[in-house]
Amino acid sequence: MFQFRLPNFSAWSLPTGTAIKLPKATVHDIEERPEKRARTLKHLLKANHINHSVIYNDLRFHNHTPHILGSADQLSHIYDAESRHLEPWRDSPGEIAKHDWRDNLGKREYQRAYIDFFEDQLVQHGYDWQSLLNEFLLQGKEPLINNLISGLGHPLIHLGYAQELSSRTVAIESLALAACFYNDWHIYLDDPKYTKPSPNQTDSLFTILDRVARDPKFDNLFDHQGSDNISTLLADPSASAAALEHWNSWALQNPTDQFAESQKLAVALLVAAQPRNTNTNAPSQTKHHDFFAVHLLTTSHAVRILLPTLPSRHHVPLLRQWWLLTLLVYIAQLRPHLNIDTIKLVELEGRSWPFVTELALKGRFRTDAHFVKALRSMREAGGTWDRGDRNGFHLKAAVKFGEEFGGWGGFGAEGAEGVEEGGEGGRRYSGEGDTGEKE
Repeated sequence: MFQFRLPNFSAWSLPTGTAIKLPKATVHDIEERPEKRARTLKHLLKANHINHSVIYNDLRFHNHTPHILGSADQLSHIYDAESRHLEPWRDSPGEIAKHDWRDNLGKREYQRAYIDFFEDQLVQHGYDWQSLLNEFLLQGKEPLINNLISGLGHPLIHLGYAQELSSRTVAIESLALAACFYNDWHIYLDDPKYTKPSPNQTDSLFTILDRVARDPKFDNLFDHQGSDNISTLLADPSASAAALEHWNSWALQNPTDQFAESQKLAVALLVAAQPRNTNTNAPSQTKHHDFFAVHLLTTSHAVRILLPTLPSRHHVPLLRQWWLLTLLVYIAQLRPHLNIDTIKLVELEGRSWPFVTELALKGRFRTDAHFVKALRSMREAGGTWDRGDRNGFHLKAAVKFGEEFGGWGGFGAEGAEGVEEGGEGGRRYSGEGDTGEKE
């Protein structure tokens, strides 16, 4: 897995605001580095960009090729494995122009038109893709950055990889994903009426999720897991109001430390979550992990990458946006029990990050994009927060996840439609299916 170095983003000034202070993560600048590996990665990303649509399978699934290529070794092999599931581009119903580029937001069938539009605009920006992001991501009354959690957070994840790889190709795709999956959720960030002080504030996300788990307003809303539950939740006046009250109960008093806790929570939701009314002390075994929870971890990693590059006025809104996605997914997945002791009590017995890297790059699930990204996200979080602790929380979580992983679950009654059995090593490849969002 790469070690990355972030470039200097002169196009994004840093005005006064509440900043989350983090060191810049490292980035592998594939556009500039002469090494064969960097050149191969650059060419494969461009090949994917030219040959494969960013959305496929009836406009439901996302093209994850840039994510796993940016996280793994054996690039050509990974590209071939990932490409088998993808589709070629199809013409859009019409073209996108600068005067009407927002008119077709949320229409996935315009993905090719949005790619063409942003590529044309890149020329107008003198191929300065940071300047392009500044105009189309950050500017305007309702900027696209306030809706990056749409599409199960894939626009956010894609943008994070664009910055890590310093790739204008991936940046263009991230803008197209943000445009195509744009939905009503942006109002929670754009309209101040949805940000109201809660009467029961706390600085701990773990405390809030414990309250949510015990809140009777969410009882009997759903009879299965699945992201389609989110639209049901938001359509219920009582339940949606309760969810927003919990969302607003997070008192951001020390945003940097609280971002650290949010990353710990993201790990716990993937590795230490257990269905309620089960034996939380059962011995560890190979199992399926929640497919929607892994996106909470990989979007958290993207937030970590983006924060040092963004104007400070966007720091807290971006973090609160991630927290909104996390809250909605947690409720939709039937509010699992978090037993964080199952991570803390892991005995490493000499296993360290090289062991985790081996699992990710050479193990049975090395071609599963979400598995590889999850391990990498935990490693990067460990490098940020564990400060050299060889027995750190994130290392224990990565070892536990890597050894227990047996595939993805959490889809609910109809979720199996997006799962394909087979592939090398008997891997279980899971498509994300419909996110249950409004078109």
